[in-house]
Amino acid sequence: MTKIDFIPTSDSDFVAWHDNFKSVAQAKQAEIGLSAEDMALIEADNVELHAKLAAKTFAAAAHKQATAENNNTHDRVEANSRGIARRIKAQANYQSSVGTLFGIEGPDVSVDLASAKPHLSCVDLTGGVVEIRFNKLKSDGICLYCKREGDADWVPLAHPTVSPYLDNRPLLIADKPEIRRYTGVFMQKNQEIGQYSDEVLANCAP
Repeated sequence: MTKIDFIPTSDSDFVAWHDNFKSVAQAKQAEIGLSAEDMALIEADNVELHAKLAAKTFAAAAHKQATAENNNTHDRVEANSRGIARRIKAQANYQSSVGTLFGIEGPDVSVDLASAKPHLSCVDLTGGVVEIRFNKLKSDGICLYCKREGDADWVPLAHPTVSPYLDNRPLLIADKPEIRRYTGVFMQKNQEIGQYSDEVLANCAP
């Protein structure tokens, strides 16, 4: 009978497996003939395994916090800047040349949504949470699609009207990384319009 590999795939399961491996080796060392070198290697591996997993967990948490803080600061500074720009433009003697110096005069762009496509970007926030940012141009929002491992085709995920959108579905298998692919298309009056965005990929960490 064919057996599956005895080594667990997830980091946490592997650490637990190696803890047991070390304990049994210590108890059965003489009985099964493990050398002092074998035992030293097992002990060193176990210590390093715990240290690296702890470092990875800390780094993931720090990355998640730093990303959230950066996004919050970005949104707050953008809101403050837009408010000041509105007050500048509301002045009776306002001239567009001054607005150009400030960088608060947007270019005149004629957008044809029928031939346009959204631009998507995503950031893994760990634990199954992915932040997806998108532009909406003059549309009402986008129709967001996702494909996870095992999905035969794209699956409708949401119809966000404000960026960013948080995909906070749990991982398909707890403690196991998974790949999520995203694409989107503009929505106008509850109808899809234009071209689908380029695919973006998130490597979701536990």
